[in-house]
Amino acid sequence: MQVIESTYVVNLRDYPEELPAKERMAAETRYARALEKQLGGPEQVAAALDTMQSLEESPPEVVSPGDLTLLKAWGKASVAARQAGFRDLGEGEGAYFEVRLV
Repeated sequence: MQVIESTYVVNLRDYPEELPAKERMAAETRYARALEKQLGGPEQVAAALDTMQSLEESPPEVVSPGDLTLLKAWGKASVAARQAGFRDLGEGEGAYFEVRLV
């Protein structure tokens, strides 16, 4: 088994059914891999997440054009990751993937 060090974690939350741990981990891994593919790797995912959290606390007038580009990239990556994560599970109403820095 390969251990992957990461600076962020992905957790599937509020899935309406009890999932076996193996299926939950597979869904979370698919989600993370899709984010990394879209954004360029684990370091870029962590950096984007850090920037996104900073932007949430910033007034709108300090958002730079680069930040807007990152917002668009994050949105696109999140959609692709959600599709990948829920593949083989079906959409769980109210379920979502939480991504956070560690």
